[in-house]
Parts: sequence; C-alpha cells; structure tokens
Amino acid sequence: MTKMTYREAVRAALRKALRSDPRVFLMGEDVGRYGGAFAVSHGLLEEFGPERIRDTPLSESTFLGAGIGAALGGLRPIVEIMTVNFSLLAMDQILNNAATLRHMSGGQLNVPLVVRMATGGGRQMAAQHSNSLEGWYAHIPGIRVLASATVADAYGMLLGALRQPDPVFIFEHATLYPLEGEVDESAEPLEITRAAVRRSGGDVTLITYCGSLGKTLQAAEILAQAGIAAEVLDLRSLRPLDTPAILASVAKTHRAVVVDEAWRTGSLAAEISARIMEQAFDDLDAPVARVCSAEVPMPYAKHLETAALPKVEEIVRAAQELVPRHG
Repeated sequence: MTKMTYREAVRAALRKALRSDPRVFLMGEDVGRYGGAFAVSHGLLEEFGPERIRDTPLSESTFLGAGIGAALGGLRPIVEIMTVNFSLLAMDQILNNAATLRHMSGGQLNVPLVVRMATGGGRQMAAQHSNSLEGWYAHIPGIRVLASATVADAYGMLLGALRQPDPVFIFEHATLYPLEGEVDESAEPLEITRAAVRRSGGDVTLITYCGSLGKTLQAAEILAQAGIAAEVLDLRSLRPLDTPAILASVAKTHRAVVVDEAWRTGSLAAEISARIMEQAFDDLDAPVARVCSAEVPMPYAKHLETAALPKVEEIVRAAQELVPRHG
C-alpha cells in the first residue's frame, strides 16, 4: 500500500495506463506544460511526450469530438475537461455522438472514451465553476457515469473505466484533490458498477457520493453519539445506479436520507428517492428525505457558499427527524 493524495492517485492511474497501453493518450486544456489545472498531470508531458500528453485549444466541443474520433479509430483517449460547467459546451458531442453511435450503428461502432472533469463547490470559484451537474449526465443512456469519493477509488475506477467499450465520464470533486489515503498499485482495476457501504448501521441509510461522502460520514459519527446507527452508502457509480445495494440497505434500516450537492429539483437525489418509493415502499417507515444545495447560482462569498451547500448539521437533522425516538 502506498500513501498518496487523490490527485496523485489519479496521476498514478494515468501513468500506469500510459505505460501499459500504447493506445492510451491524455488530452485537454493545460494538461501538458502546465501540468493540469489541478496538477493531476504534472510531470506526464516530460515522461510521455507531446504525442501522448496533448494540450488543446479552449474549445471543449472540438477536443471532445476529437477524442470521440480517436476512440472510433482504435485509440483509448482520456479527455480532461477543466470543470463540469465547461463540459456543457461539448454537450452536443456527448449526447448526440458519444452516447448514441453504438446504438445508431447497430453495434458496429464503439466509443471507448474516458472523460474526466472536476465538479462541485466549496472553493469560492463562484457560479460558473462550482456546479454539481453529474446528475445531468446520469440521465443519458449510452454512457457510464462515475464519481469517486476516496483515494483508492480515484485510482482503481479510472483503470476500470479504461476497460469499458463505451464512454465513461468520471467526476472528481475539486475539494478532494488534497485528500490523503492508501492505494494498492498492484490491485486489479475496480469493478465500476457497485456501490460501497462505508459505515454499517441499522437505523437509517445515508446515501451519497463523491464530495459529500466526508460530510455524510461526519454526520454519521454525530448521530452515533446520539444513539442513532446510520449506514453510509457511497454510490460510486451514478449510471448505472447500484439499485440492489440501495434497496438492500433500505430494507435493513427502513429509512433513507439522500445527500446530493446538486440542486434539489430534478436531481439525482430525486431519482434515487423515486426508485426507493417504487421498489421498497413496504420497507419504509418514513418518507425518503433529501439534503441538497440551495437552488441559487453558487455564491462567491465564503459564508454564502457555505450556506448554499449541504452541511453536516443538515444531514444530522434530516436523519434525526426520521427516527421517532430521536425526532
């Protein structure tokens, strides 16, 4: 096991992929000479050269489209988009090409493309750099959507994504890059469709992913001190959702709180709530609760940004309201 940060884990996975498969290359804004907007690709240009670490113009639709073409041509491109907000400029390529070509060709064409991007708030980057839009991507058939919350997953799920024949979109919460953890660099790539129970409990299920996992685990610890045993389920995969894992946990605890940094209306939290209500209604002892961001453009001022994002105390309060003896 090697101790490293989240950004180092992503870099280690990129390095391993580049070394082991000559078809793999990285492309995106500032991934080369600058070393990446979040320093993830630092040093890779010097090691692998400009043919495999490619700086691109500031044109997301163009370089994501080039990635699709490279994948169709037999390569294994990894495209880095600086933030999820900027990915909207490439939505036509994503929705109308990457996600559809296998279907529209009757299975004759595959797009083995991996797209990485930073997501989420908490860094005072204001409304154009701080959204959590991964739920929008989880809406699209034809792609897979991942959101790694731990250092080990950042490493293993990227390698697992590179084994897929179809496009995989990986969302990395920007506040996680300095997070430290241990990685087994000799381990096999992770299976990328399974949720993970991060804490076991029997009173209420806290369902979350990516940048909200840390807050949710803190809330579970506070709840434990109050006598409430919360189970924390880290989704990891947003498309496909590991519905059996969600239902199994709800069947055990009979209550659920979904923590999602996206806006509440039309959110991934809403989809998860609907699946629980449709498939586990008889297991529920209370309505499904949700903790989401305020429905405003993300503020720049720190105190306002903090107020807009899900908070530990909100998760605690939502869970307490579901457990009668602590309500």
